[in-house]
Amino acid sequence: MNTKIVKKVTKKAIKKTIATTYTPPPRLLKKYADVMIKFALNSGKGMKKGDVVYLVTQIPGLPLAKQTYKTIMEMGGYPIISIIDDDFKLIQVKNASKQQLTFFPDKFYRGLADTIDHWVRIIATDDPMYLKTADPAKVLLSNSATRKFREWLDQKEDKGKFTWTLCLYATENMAKEAGLSLEEYWDQITRACFLNEANPVQKWKRVFSEMQRLLNRLNSLPIKRLHIAAKETDLWITLGKKRKWLGGSGRNIPSFEIFTSPDWRGTEGTIYFDQPLYRYGNVIKDIRLEFKKGKIVKATAKTNEKMLKELIKQKNADKIGEFSLTDTRFSKITKFMAETLYDENFGGKYGNTHLAVGKSYHDAYAGDTSKMKKEEFAALGFNHSQEHTDIIATTDRTVTAELINGSEVVIYRKGKFVI
Repeated sequence: MNTKIVKKVTKKAIKKTIATTYTPPPRLLKKYADVMIKFALNSGKGMKKGDVVYLVTQIPGLPLAKQTYKTIMEMGGYPIISIIDDDFKLIQVKNASKQQLTFFPDKFYRGLADTIDHWVRIIATDDPMYLKTADPAKVLLSNSATRKFREWLDQKEDKGKFTWTLCLYATENMAKEAGLSLEEYWDQITRACFLNEANPVQKWKRVFSEMQRLLNRLNSLPIKRLHIAAKETDLWITLGKKRKWLGGSGRNIPSFEIFTSPDWRGTEGTIYFDQPLYRYGNVIKDIRLEFKKGKIVKATAKTNEKMLKELIKQKNADKIGEFSLTDTRFSKITKFMAETLYDENFGGKYGNTHLAVGKSYHDAYAGDTSKMKKEEFAALGFNHSQEHTDIIATTDRTVTAELINGSEVVIYRKGKFVI
């Protein structure tokens, strides 16, 4: 073998790798961490001195996690770090017995739930499709193991003693899945999170203030039900008693959606979703759902329909837990990102609408959630499920509100709220 040729090829390959790889600069990561810790937590107010923050990241997200950890410390907080390697999850779902998949270390998670004030999750998967070869039923079963932990945190959140937020750290394979270069992918993150602003935290506060004015107008309307008309979509959603619209809480970064958790029992009709759904290591495309008396009676997809049906088979995952609209004037996201956190906030030409099958949000209750019992939420049509999967449509749509007095008013058209 000609070692000189090998040496030349190797150097050329290295130069090409360097040229095509993008690393976010430290100043950008510092701004990103500031947004997460000084703004997103505590419902837009940021964490307080002495708060305990549970920081969870996949391995590729360590650069952002380290800066976030440092920011928590600088703010006088107490970080607890958890680093995830996706390979261990794949080993689990491929090799574990049913008993191993559902094992729940009760005392460990009870102590964690009692200790933490906030949860920050950095999504940073090296391979978005790493669970593709796993049995969907086993993936869903393993996901159910920590159900109690999530319920404990929900109860704590209802009492106003816990907040959480999510963010994204881009990897080469995430960008590739979306058909973008890594630099283009990071450009979407930078714009969406206002990291190109001199003071992203102040920018977020201004945007959330604008969203709040819109929420006030929506919540002043005595809406009985909503009609969504779009491509292959003719859907009715009953808002339900004691409901309010939500948005701008800092629960996700970015977050531009205006949403509520309707009374699942009043969902009727059909809806088509043009955006692919990335869930549990699978891509599900061209999803169509048909509802009768609040339940999904027909679910089809051109790709991975089996996974869609497995997902819906879970307890109460055949009912909706959320209805959402994003106004294109708020969101700077213009590309498909192959990641729900971004795709559910897509701006583009027509914004987006999405439904979540499964779990409802209790804070959509227009009252004191701390005084509510599980049975009372159920009586109002709030859905309870371990699942919460957002499915997204970006086609042009018109949303009409039928008011309590029988009159109608268009609230959303051409990607924008018009109230």
